[in-house]
Amino acid sequence: MKPLAILQHEPTQGPGFLCEYLHRHGIAFRIFHPAQGQESPLQARDFSGVVVLGSDHSVNDDCPWISAELQLLRGALASDIPVLGHCFGAQLLARAMGARVWRNACPNIGWSRVWITPTAQGALGHKTQATLFNWHYDTFEIPRGAARTMYGKHCLNKGFVKGRHWGFQGHLEVTEASVRAWCRQGRQELSCAQGPAVQTEAQMLQSLPQRTQELHAVASAAYGTWAQGLVRPCAVAVRTRM
Repeated sequence: MKPLAILQHEPTQGPGFLCEYLHRHGIAFRIFHPAQGQESPLQARDFSGVVVLGSDHSVNDDCPWISAELQLLRGALASDIPVLGHCFGAQLLARAMGARVWRNACPNIGWSRVWITPTAQGALGHKTQATLFNWHYDTFEIPRGAARTMYGKHCLNKGFVKGRHWGFQGHLEVTEASVRAWCRQGRQELSCAQGPAVQTEAQMLQSLPQRTQELHAVASAAYGTWAQGLVRPCAVAVRTRM
């Protein structure tokens, strides 16, 4: 059975908890690294679904690999291959659907509360609120025909769904280890970032085990809902070059 294609762009922004979920449920996947020069999948129909992770880039940057991924997602939409976008991935999915992506009023870095819309509450564990981990500067408009799933105080559009395609303006996939690694790598960036939605490294690491556990409860519900649109494979997960 066809595996998922997971597009990873940064060493500290790997699939994390998503990998745990896929292994636990016997869903095969392959990880690609287009931003590091590895060729991305050419045809979405060669996979049962496409997952796009975060990136330090903006989707509006003029990079050949971003253009190639945009074409891949457009092919997935045309073939109704389920797409799951995390942060940069959600922005790219919005662009593939014809929506605009632009600079948010302020950076969103750290943990923040979001509110889940009635449309999405059943699919996200019947929760009305959640605390997401964020590290982004851009935002998107809700694509035509899609529904908002989450909204925040300092960034209105934190998620959307259209058919079998879900985008989250945040990182459901982070683990304790990945948050710590991201903070270490981003210390210089944090020293320059300012705004009401920017946390310090100490604030991001506070109560980290509890925060990630609560986040993974929401992520499990979200991944489970999205995976319902897949043809369930029997093969084990495989990886390409890390």
